Amino acid sequence: MTLLVCIVPVCPMRAESAHRSEQVSQLLFGEICEVVESARDFVKVKGVYDSYEGWCQESQLEQFEDDQSFIKTGRLAGDWVNKIIVDDKLMRIPFGSSLHNNGFVGRRRVEYSGKVFNVEKNKSSMELLEEIAFLFLNSPYLWGGRSVFGIDCSGFTQTVFKFLNIPLLRDASQQVTQGDEVGFLQEVKAGDLAFFDNEAGRITHVGILLDTKTIIHASGKVRIDTIDNLGIVNGDTGKRTHKLRLIKRIISE
Repeated sequence: MTLLVCIVPVCPMRAESAHRSEQVSQLLFGEICEVVESARDFVKVKGVYDSYEGWCQESQLEQFEDDQSFIKTGRLAGDWVNKIIVDDKLMRIPFGSSLHNNGFVGRRRVEYSGKVFNVEKNKSSMELLEEIAFLFLNSPYLWGGRSVFGIDCSGFTQTVFKFLNIPLLRDASQQVTQGDEVGFLQEVKAGDLAFFDNEAGRITHVGILLDTKTIIHASGKVRIDTIDNLGIVNGDTGKRTHKLRLIKRIISE
């Protein structure tokens, strides 16, 4: 198995091996992936964290030795933008980028003295969930995005729960398979995930419930809106934007 690590702040993952191909996800600095196949200057990879696959530009990744302690790091960059020195050169990496204890990322020497979240020591709580989620407020919606500079609905939920040391799959249609179903909106607890479908019945959207009446989600931007038994009502326009399908509880008692 050949493993690679992301050595740029944000690396697009695309549906095909071409720059103009659709972005399906992203790797942030320090994230690990496994090589699936190669084509020209692109490489198809599978993320170690969520097993999601896509094509990345090979020059934005670097090979390293298979070190399990390196792969399992739970240290994440804790500020909205973080300064890091890579081979004596300044780089700025986004919130949630992966940091490693050995002072290297691949063959790159790394120095970092900023804020660190150690997710393995975090205790899941509504206070922590809100702290992380609210840092994304007003971040623009970006299909396939996973950073504060642009993020999609499931990228947002996945990243927030990563800080709680709770792994979620990548897409909303995958995340809906996780957790336990909650029967009624009136029974929800803060941190439950609400899922929404389209006219064909396909799950297309997900957000984090703050209580029985409000939800934080990525739609146009990361925002807080009201929710009822039918779905989400945009707080700016008053229009209903998403049809509620079901609710899942991810955070155990």
